Amino acid sequence: MADVKPFRAVRYETGKAGPLEDLVAPPYDVVSPEERDRLAARSPFNVVHLTLPKREEEAAERWREWRAERALREEPPAFWALSQDYVGPDGVARTRTGLAPALRVQPYERRVVLPHERTHRGPKEGRLRLLRAVRAHVEPIFLLYDGAAPFQVPAAVPDLEVDGTRLWRLADEELGDAFTDRQLLIADGHHRYETALTFYEEDGTEDSAYLLAVLVSTSDPGVTIFPTHRVFERSPNGHGDRGGVIEPDAASAVRALERLPQDRAAAVEYVPGRASLTTGDHGVLDVQLVDRLGHEGIAYTPDWREAVRRVDEGEAAVAYLVRPPGIDQVFAAAARGETLPQKTTYFYPKLLSGLLFFPLGAAS
Repeated sequence: MADVKPFRAVRYETGKAGPLEDLVAPPYDVVSPEERDRLAARSPFNVVHLTLPKREEEAAERWREWRAERALREEPPAFWALSQDYVGPDGVARTRTGLAPALRVQPYERRVVLPHERTHRGPKEGRLRLLRAVRAHVEPIFLLYDGAAPFQVPAAVPDLEVDGTRLWRLADEELGDAFTDRQLLIADGHHRYETALTFYEEDGTEDSAYLLAVLVSTSDPGVTIFPTHRVFERSPNGHGDRGGVIEPDAASAVRALERLPQDRAAAVEYVPGRASLTTGDHGVLDVQLVDRLGHEGIAYTPDWREAVRRVDEGEAAVAYLVRPPGIDQVFAAAARGETLPQKTTYFYPKLLSGLLFFPLGAAS
């Protein structure tokens, strides 16, 4: 069963640290080195000093200093309701709501928390060094569950608000009971979840048994998955083997792709001056079809026009444009124990980092 609890959040004291908009940042894995430096220069208290430090020991020093200087303050135990207003890559305005609790980490074999993407050793080793040094979870992970949300977003003024994201403390200490019979699918944060599990196994105490999570219902109207297209620096083995229907241009090919049934894999293969639509097997996702070509020299982009531009300007040899999987397809694959290719899903928007922090032992 999922073990979900209120927790004693640590958050910025803006009277000391400065305006919240100068303190928050996207998650560590989507921040470029240039953006990291820009955010770090915005404020000496910006969260990238914790999430992307030059050295892990430097992050630990800042964490201790910020708490000693009261730039960070501890809240009473609570769950938190979260609401995010955003405009997606498709130009549609939406609102996504979730619950921020402490979540107990459990091995995947227990089938309580389900992964859906492969992870890589390098990012996990870096996150583990950071967790050992700071002894706090400085970013939340994002998980999905089936069924209606067991809470309402308060009508009151939010306790925290920045960049379309709002947070409210919730008084209901029994909210965790609603998750005891639910499976949770990791939408974003596989590396951080597995890092937390590794740390718990080596630490062996209840202090390290929980991490900071945001839980969102799959029925929430603001939950969307957008595609992540594949771009290869060099033509992979198998490139062009399937033939396909030649389309007049990339835009026409994308429209034709979107009209196809979702029960069969398909993709647009784009090389300079030619777009072809190819199909694969039934019951296979588009990204699985492309994944068979391998990963050498691969890059990813959520924007099909950007993928086409890279090919046209000689930065890449071939692009594969795909459709996003449905949430039900991802959940079903995870429930079967399947691990999907990297960048199968692009849940938008990312959660902001820097709103709430979770020191080890903060679960109540």
